[in-house]
Amino acid sequence: MFHITNEELQSKQALHTVSEIIQQPEVWEKLRHTLLEQQGIWEPFLSSIYEKHEYVRIIFTGAGTSAFIGDTITPFLRSRNQKHVQFDSIATTDIVASPNEYLQEDVPTILVSFARSGNSPESVAATKLGERLVTDFYQVIITCNKEGQLATGTKEDNNAITILMPDRAHDKGFAMTSSFTCMLISAYTLFTSDDLDHSVIEAARELISNLSTPLTGICDFEFERIIYLGSGMLGPLSREASLKMLELSAGTVVALYESSLGFRHGPKFVLNDKSVVVLFLSQDCYTRKYDMDILREIADSPAQPKIIAVTTDQDSTVETLSDWVISVSSSYNIPTDDFHAAILYIIFAQGLALQKSLKLGITPDNPSPDGSVNRVVQGVTIYEYHK
Repeated sequence: MFHITNEELQSKQALHTVSEIIQQPEVWEKLRHTLLEQQGIWEPFLSSIYEKHEYVRIIFTGAGTSAFIGDTITPFLRSRNQKHVQFDSIATTDIVASPNEYLQEDVPTILVSFARSGNSPESVAATKLGERLVTDFYQVIITCNKEGQLATGTKEDNNAITILMPDRAHDKGFAMTSSFTCMLISAYTLFTSDDLDHSVIEAARELISNLSTPLTGICDFEFERIIYLGSGMLGPLSREASLKMLELSAGTVVALYESSLGFRHGPKFVLNDKSVVVLFLSQDCYTRKYDMDILREIADSPAQPKIIAVTTDQDSTVETLSDWVISVSSSYNIPTDDFHAAILYIIFAQGLALQKSLKLGITPDNPSPDGSVNRVVQGVTIYEYHK
């Protein structure tokens, strides 16, 4: 993707992050086989809960990027209209701070915990609160670390299962990249029973091989602010995209996110001639109308920001209105919906954040060498909860 030797990447402390972005198509392929092998565990487990209860609440949870997995997948799963299942996404940081506002004693609940390390104090505390406060409580641990507290703490629990990601998904770099997409794909498979479309893996390979030139051109523009926009599930995805830029630029770049419609309601003040707006265009023809409206409005803005449109197909209007157009579709394969588009869109965002980090002379594998921000959060005190 970056045409830099391993020796150069090592010297720039970028080898892990670059490798973990580039490897994703291969890791997804491994994940597809892993989930198929484990289907005899997770499918009966979930089916038995659905059969036992007339109504089931599924809470996706995690902290930071792990929380954004749930935020991204929840609108998509709700649209599948499983009438006996309610999907919610609630960060562990919210559950731990105010458990009485988020956990319901009499509602059968599956807590789906996303975790790279499985050792974040809020993640462990959220599971303990669920066990204590919810009468019919079940757990699905989706994690990259078989030795983490979440995975090891539920081994003897008949109301819990652990789905392990491939070893390579356990990112060594600071930013979650492979871990994010693998856990997102796992949630999709478990709660739709659909396999990841193999054509998307091929599209990812082609995207990665073609990104170097546009990423270099974009970063030749010395932007100081970036705003990610999207609608539907692509709105929450824009939050993860903005966090990647914030993390890998060590806060040097002001990174924001918003929905396409919500951007007009105040956040538009951020635009200036040192800004880049990245618009994740929806595949849904109705939703895309709103994306196109904000694209036209930003293109006509007196602030004159640069515009990057990330899309799945060729569109002459989009090309006219944008400074750069990133098409994530391979030559023969177009993603079938916004979920499949999302896991390609985020590769672009990861790559752009990394390229900007290198341009700024920051060390992507550890953008906070002074330890003020840590790969696994530190400094959290968990207090005893009293009802």
